[in-house]
Amino acid sequence: MVDTANILSCIMSEEVRNGGIGVAKFRNVFKELSTRELDAKIYGIVKKKVNMTLYVTDSEGVVIFDPNQENIGKDYSEWIDVNRTLKGRYGARATRINREDPSSQILYVAAPIMVDGKTYGVVTVCKPVKFIYEFITNAKLKIIIDCLVICLAVMILGLLVSAWLTAPIQKLTDYTKAVTEGKNPPLPKLGGGEMRVLGKSFSDMKEALEGKKYVENYVQTLAHELKSPISAVKGALEILRDNPPPEKQKKFLENIRQENDRMQNTVEKMLELSSLESRRELKNIQNTDIVKIAESLVASFANFAKSRDLNFVADFPEKPLECKCEGFLVSMALNNLIQNAVDFTPPGKEIKVRVYTEDEMIVLEVANSGPEIPDYAMKRLFEKFYSLPRPDSGKKSSGLGLSIAKEVAELHGGKISVSNLPEGGVKAVISIPV
Repeated sequence: MVDTANILSCIMSEEVRNGGIGVAKFRNVFKELSTRELDAKIYGIVKKKVNMTLYVTDSEGVVIFDPNQENIGKDYSEWIDVNRTLKGRYGARATRINREDPSSQILYVAAPIMVDGKTYGVVTVCKPVKFIYEFITNAKLKIIIDCLVICLAVMILGLLVSAWLTAPIQKLTDYTKAVTEGKNPPLPKLGGGEMRVLGKSFSDMKEALEGKKYVENYVQTLAHELKSPISAVKGALEILRDNPPPEKQKKFLENIRQENDRMQNTVEKMLELSSLESRRELKNIQNTDIVKIAESLVASFANFAKSRDLNFVADFPEKPLECKCEGFLVSMALNNLIQNAVDFTPPGKEIKVRVYTEDEMIVLEVANSGPEIPDYAMKRLFEKFYSLPRPDSGKKSSGLGLSIAKEVAELHGGKISVSNLPEGGVKAVISIPV
């Protein structure tokens, strides 16, 4: 507006040089502007008409031109814009038509009409702020939207950065909690950098502590389990040193053989279980037909079952059931289940071995017709060296068969369960993902 006022005052100055302040030209200009229609889109707002006007006063501050003709002849010498300009200063003011409405404000900027240093009048350019308020309102809305978008983007970026930073920490926390609870989880993927080094350090420390504890526990349990058969062998040998009758010698020699077999079986089972517990993943994975494994085991037990008057019932699908696994380990686990079934099934009863699929799992089921498992023993079945007495002899096994089967199932991402059957007998089930 300052520029416009000064341009117009210069034009007026030329008119003064030509003989007076010529306002007729402005009268014609504003008359034509009042009929002109605009179609100017400015930052989303369409301008339809010129909303700037002006008035001119003489050197006394009396209005000599007003487009609306309403104020001609009025004394504006006291208005700040005219008064200051006539005194050679910058003159401008802002006046509200309605004191309660800020958008009714009109801005006035004046410039002197000067010739050779003498002031002949004042040109004041007037512009309502209503149009500017529309720009401000639109700008506020745009700023608010932009701020919301920026805030949302910052929040999303913050969440992503937070997740990127905290996810490895949370994984490592979950890993340490699982280790504390006695589980054996794999080390999670922690990406690169220091977090990966920290995770590897945790894993190494865990393995070192587990190795030490593992050896201590196994030495203690092995010593405990071997103590009884060693004492039995020692007692039998002391009796044999006294040269008892031949029939007693035969009896004690048989006891020595049985206790020796018991110690050998315990050591072999412990070696198998130790090998499984120290592993973190499968090694020799191949597509293996589980049905073929079950058929082979049932066939290997056939003669022994016949000598005990046991009846094997096999319920296998006609088509192969293949999955990626370590066939040797699966065979070892199923062998232990079948051996337990044979040990606890009375003569003349049957053992049922089933293989089937359920919920994308291959299920190996061994059911016997022996005595039910007591409630007090149900929670301890998978403990190392825990065993129930066999019905025929009253003796206990190594108590490692179910522990081995459990390790095999979990190593394959599966599970194992043992339960009593409603009609009598016990059912053991191993499930392995297809």
